[in-house]
Amino acid sequence: MSENKDPQVAESGKSVEGVKFVYDFTEGNKDLKDLLGGKGANLAEMTNLGLPVPPGFTITTEACKVYLDSGEEPAALRDEVSAHLDALEQKMGKKLGQADNPLLVSVRSGAKFSMPGMMDTVLNIGLSDKSVQGLAKQAGDERFAWDSYRRLIQMFGKTVLGVDGDLFEEALEKAKEAKKVAVDTELEAADLKKLVTAFKKIVKKEAGRDFPQDPREQMDLAIKAVFDSWNGDRAKLYRRQERIPHDLGTAVNVCSMVFGNLGPDSGTGVAFTRDPASGHQGVYGDYLQNAQGEDVVAGIRNTVPLAELERIDKKSYDQLMQIMETLENHYKDLCDIEFTIERGQLWMLQTRVGKRTAGAAFRIATQLVDQGLIDEAEALQRVTGAQLAQLMFPRFDESAKVEQVGRGIAASPGAAVGKAVFDSYTAVKWSRSGEKVILIRRETNPDDLDGMIAAEGILTSRGGKTSHAAVVARGMGKTCVCGAEELEVDTKRRRMTVPGGHVVEEGDLISIDGSTGKVYLGEVPVVPSPVVEYFEGRMHAGADDADELVEAVHRIMAFADRKRRLRVRANADNAEDALRARRFGAQGIGLCRTEHMFLGDRRELVERLILADTEAEREESLKELLPLQKQDFVELFEAMDGLPVTVRLLDPPLHEFLPDITELSVRVALAESRQEPHENELRLLQAVHRLHEQNPMLGLRGVRLGLVIPGLFTMQVRAIAEAAAERKAAKGDPRAEIMIPLVGTVQELEIVREEADQVVAEVEAATGTELKLAIGTMIELPRAALTAGQIAEAAEFFSFGTNDLTQTVWGFSRDDVEASFFTAYLEKGIFGVSPFETIDKDGVGSLVAAAAKAGRETRPDLKLGVCGEHGGDPESVHFFHEVGLDYVSCSPFRIPVARLEAGRAASQSAGSDHR
Repeated sequence: MSENKDPQVAESGKSVEGVKFVYDFTEGNKDLKDLLGGKGANLAEMTNLGLPVPPGFTITTEACKVYLDSGEEPAALRDEVSAHLDALEQKMGKKLGQADNPLLVSVRSGAKFSMPGMMDTVLNIGLSDKSVQGLAKQAGDERFAWDSYRRLIQMFGKTVLGVDGDLFEEALEKAKEAKKVAVDTELEAADLKKLVTAFKKIVKKEAGRDFPQDPREQMDLAIKAVFDSWNGDRAKLYRRQERIPHDLGTAVNVCSMVFGNLGPDSGTGVAFTRDPASGHQGVYGDYLQNAQGEDVVAGIRNTVPLAELERIDKKSYDQLMQIMETLENHYKDLCDIEFTIERGQLWMLQTRVGKRTAGAAFRIATQLVDQGLIDEAEALQRVTGAQLAQLMFPRFDESAKVEQVGRGIAASPGAAVGKAVFDSYTAVKWSRSGEKVILIRRETNPDDLDGMIAAEGILTSRGGKTSHAAVVARGMGKTCVCGAEELEVDTKRRRMTVPGGHVVEEGDLISIDGSTGKVYLGEVPVVPSPVVEYFEGRMHAGADDADELVEAVHRIMAFADRKRRLRVRANADNAEDALRARRFGAQGIGLCRTEHMFLGDRRELVERLILADTEAEREESLKELLPLQKQDFVELFEAMDGLPVTVRLLDPPLHEFLPDITELSVRVALAESRQEPHENELRLLQAVHRLHEQNPMLGLRGVRLGLVIPGLFTMQVRAIAEAAAERKAAKGDPRAEIMIPLVGTVQELEIVREEADQVVAEVEAATGTELKLAIGTMIELPRAALTAGQIAEAAEFFSFGTNDLTQTVWGFSRDDVEASFFTAYLEKGIFGVSPFETIDKDGVGSLVAAAAKAGRETRPDLKLGVCGEHGGDPESVHFFHEVGLDYVSCSPFRIPVARLEAGRAASQSAGSDHR
């Protein structure tokens, strides 16, 4: 629970006497999201602001936890619900489901974090064979009453009783065909009466029971169904995708119904206080006359732009604009609003901080700073490294020759290319076999989530910016084009017909542009993102022609760089990568992998070193490698002049520098069969057999190579020292650091360090140059982490190699397990995310924290960094900030992400300290 936890909340989800499980909308506020869920907390907040919210109450997440833990609702819950229902009935002057003047309610889910469409909702609860007549009389509209009743049976049957929703849709389609109409609004009262009868028969047959006529039974069953939906497959999948904890539970909101399907002076809509796709201010949203809310978000009927509401109902439009301004100023952020107009009366059904695209997030954050609504520190919390990474993806080349076949609504930006597929199952299947796919649907629904995750992008022929496809895609950062009406999607025949009659069959390549809404046949080439061009120095913020997005990114990055404590270095092995990293903002090199320098043209020299039979042969090979290594370091130190460069001495097993054993065996066998000379190949094969290990990653590698192969490490140290001396002579400022890999005990480090110090002293004497070369080690073995206090006696810095540390802590071989069982572990919830992607805080992270603490107790000035791939992972960067590391190091293209997250981490911790 958060710091806003209510004192009456049950601990650990247990029912405790005196615990309050139900809150009226007048009792809560927006800070009680842990308890009331996001929807309930915000309904309470709007009620407190005096906005027109239909009365209702919220059943807490704690009640859900009790139910999920025990299988039964808390003993006190029924009585609490009854008391709040009585109060609601008195307030409304109606009784739930009574025959002559029925009160109807909705039962809606509402977790702490928004999970659009992933859990269940039931509208119009309280309607029955008797009360439908009362509703018709009350509304003066028989058609409306029977339409509401058929909606209840349809939603209740699918959500609560588990009836296949397609059966209801098929019955509805038959009713429209019989009437020869295109949309359900053209069905008359008599048609809807028949449809109700058909729906009840479906329920009876499929669920084995009659549709319940008791309104309280309807409500109680719907509440349980919402609780159960927390553990539904699609909800669990969405939580894994969005990294939402599984133990939060959902609240349930019981709200008096207001009706948007009462005729042309009624309607329903979704509005945004700013454009969620671009961040621009204006009037954004969708409106649908004579409809209920599910019609809008489901994308079943095409809406009109929100601006049209001014013409349709100016009074409601003006009131809505005023409320939107109030909410944005109150929440100080983009707000996503659901509303209904009932015969000219505006009602607010929901507000929340809206999901937005990556570009919109950066623009809105800077706009709000300029408006004085938030400060720089808060602006950093409004964007994420993951969003910045999205902005660095390539985009379509507008100058390329393309065949545009359609255009829809630009719902979520990006350039996506893939094979057309028309159902989620195929999308997942093809994606797992390595194919890139575009999921094409008329409209998506929550059951399509796994296919949406698997696809490169989503294309629908119906729906708008507030449809299910658009909202979920924006949340996931997926490219999405919605409402491409000119495209005729036939999911049964697995094809799409485009204007002009061309047919796109399943498997055909298409390209979709989520920034423009354009749809193309075939594969459209891509060009670099303007954000990457900015980081590369090819586009300058503040220039007349600068992209406003680039300007926003520039400002946010400046905020981050001012705030952050962690320095950001690069993993780079050559001058070209080093220069690119420097342009991206690297403050040095945290990992130079020298093994990459031993490949290519130098492989023959390395082979001779490995095959050397005598000390003289080995020394000759090392002597030839020395000037080549030195030149590598000269170029690297020049590229990173004035910044630290951490050089890791040779790490991988020597067999990696020799030919593959199978390939070599074939070559030897062929040479023997042809009676051709093959002495060198035979010697290589013998060496491969000699060096073969059952588990080479835990064998002769790292520091062990330096101890077993005389002269190998000292050659590398000499090359580093001579290169540093040469750069100093050229008036450069080299800041070399020597890193010893795979140390498990301080004695290993002491021996290598003694030899290295001697070599450095020899170079200083020979060149007359003072060299201050720091010597440290990688902490990548559990034993090293556990004995860090001892190792720090011989090390001036630690760099945590979290890739190997994760492998050795978990007992995983990364190359094997990611391809074998990680998918199953993620699907079963054993992992929320791969421990190679985000650091395992409880296991690997605890070793990092303990080693950092122990190392600094021994050597207070010990410099601490991380150079595994976790150094560029947003969540991991926050952890490294918390445990007090000095820097993170990552690949050049992840440097901006690490810089941003380091700033966010510092800003966040400063805010926590302040509170």
